Amino acid sequence: MTSHLYAVSRRSLLMSAGAIALAGLLPQRARAADPIKMAGIYTVPVEQQWVSRIHQAAEAAKAAGAVDYVYTENVTNTDYARVMREYCEQGMQLIVGEIFGAEQEAREVCAEYPGVAFLLGSSFPPDEAANPNLAVFDNYIQDASYLSGIIAGAMTKSGTIGMVGGFPIPEVNRLMNAFMAGVLETRPDAKFQVSFIGSWFDPPKAKETAFAMIEAGADLLYAERFGVSDAAKEKGILAIGNVIDTQADYPETVVASALWHFEPTLNAAIEAINTGSFKAANYGDYSFMKAGGSSLAPLGTFEGKVPAEVMAKVAEKEAAIMDGSFIVTIDDTDPKSS
Repeated sequence: MTSHLYAVSRRSLLMSAGAIALAGLLPQRARAADPIKMAGIYTVPVEQQWVSRIHQAAEAAKAAGAVDYVYTENVTNTDYARVMREYCEQGMQLIVGEIFGAEQEAREVCAEYPGVAFLLGSSFPPDEAANPNLAVFDNYIQDASYLSGIIAGAMTKSGTIGMVGGFPIPEVNRLMNAFMAGVLETRPDAKFQVSFIGSWFDPPKAKETAFAMIEAGADLLYAERFGVSDAAKEKGILAIGNVIDTQADYPETVVASALWHFEPTLNAAIEAINTGSFKAANYGDYSFMKAGGSSLAPLGTFEGKVPAEVMAKVAEKEAAIMDGSFIVTIDDTDPKSS
């Protein structure tokens, strides 16, 4: 979305927002039929993979009449608390975003506005005593990441896979580790090159890092960041996507992708606010495949190109995940090259 469209949206929607909760109370709803005044605060552009899924779910809720949604993107960590306060003062009832780099300041703001519901991405658990109005979430899509790894293991010829991530933090690590575990299901002798670029949104750096991995022998890349699939495309090798489906953009490159669906997380928060039951909680489970929070993207142009026996294995594992007979390990430790 362009900045001028956002500015119009911000002026027309934010100025009409009014607080309906009394200070000192958990977020309540005056009338469930009224759309919830919702603001998104993002440290990256809404086109970025992770945030795009939150933004997409919010736009869907807005289209359904459940929320009046506005947002601010590219907010620095040092400015995050100020933007939070501005939205609170403008009468927002629900604030969604990610506070991985501004945990302490953001939680202080939550305590200052007990009548506002906060649903924030965080590596730390909820704290009911300090912040009864703060629910946390994360993209626990290790189920889909594991399945994409099974496919990747079957598609690599050299057995060397390059993996480019943003930062080695839990929400990245668990997806990489699950992917690696899946690879080893079909390619037990696989080797991994693991690197982190120190940024959530730096496609040129991610691309250069990927080029180096290709030079070192990788013939398949795990694209945790934008830019990696571009490197794979230029060098004529394959890639596995993460969080969003880019198969249409890279039809000869991206074999499969692990998708994150934020809708179950947001819908649960909206329902809790409408019933006056919103509280400190961990919404991470809503990202699990069983909850509809993640899935394996369609293979698109690679349909029929992945061996049938491999797809049968994927289907078998997916069924086991859904019925609870198989649980993908959640491993938040830093993934290592091998």
